[in-house]
Amino acid sequence: MRREEKSNIYESAIKEIKAVLLGENYAITKMATINCILKQNLPSYYWVGFYLVHEGGLIVGPYQGTLGCIHIPFQKGVCGRAARLQTTQIVANVHEDIEHVACDSRSNSEIVVPVFNGNRELIAVFDVDSTEFSSFDDIDKLYLEQIMSDQFIDENLQINL
Repeated sequence: MRREEKSNIYESAIKEIKAVLLGENYAITKMATINCILKQNLPSYYWVGFYLVHEGGLIVGPYQGTLGCIHIPFQKGVCGRAARLQTTQIVANVHEDIEHVACDSRSNSEIVVPVFNGNRELIAVFDVDSTEFSSFDDIDKLYLEQIMSDQFIDENLQINL
């Protein structure tokens, strides 16, 4: 997909997300809605979902796709690395990443974005897998970081598990 086309899709998806979630304060509802809208609009999205911070690691939250990993320690996987380093991770070929945890062998590339609340506390990571190699780039990073910041920056937002 061309960069301009991908940017246009994200711009349209952001408008839809903002319209649908206007006034919504429940984090899980936001997560489920974001998953749905992005998966419907971006054809390269094979698996999309959130892993929530829980007891020193990550636990699967709202997602769309095949069965996801249930628990991911901060010390394992691309999701754990994104949580640990608190930076977006883009992996062009997950089979070449020694930290990758294979939840589904059909995944070939991945992007993971940390999600913070308004107090800059990590509350989750947003994970997208693709069956294609090199699906994700700086365009995905830019827009996904924007979506996560726009939707979860509320200082009062907490996820109680």
